[in-house]
Amino acid sequence: MKNMKMIIAILNADDAPSVIQHLMKEGYSVTRLSTTGGFLRAGNVTILIGVDEQHVQGVIEIIGKYSKSRKQVIPTTSEAGINFYPSMPVEVVVGGATVFVLNVERFEKV
Repeated sequence: MKNMKMIIAILNADDAPSVIQHLMKEGYSVTRLSTTGGFLRAGNVTILIGVDEQHVQGVIEIIGKYSKSRKQVIPTTSEAGINFYPSMPVEVVVGGATVFVLNVERFEKV
């Protein structure tokens, strides 16, 4: 059995279509899961990609190329007692990807 790896990448929902399109164009099979989380509780997409060990770097390069970090301004509110007071918008960094590479002990297609 070849050394298989499972790549789990958590992407911003805006970046996911482009990342998935380019991975599939290069012949990688991708499983897409809709997820939420992170600082803004915004929609993300988690993708799963099973590859031979020698393809891991290529997959990570595609993910990095099409999921760039960018700044976004979000409104904030602060709570003072029972009233909410508007405060200045805050600039945060969104996008980019979090990538995990795991060893696969067993792989079967049934």
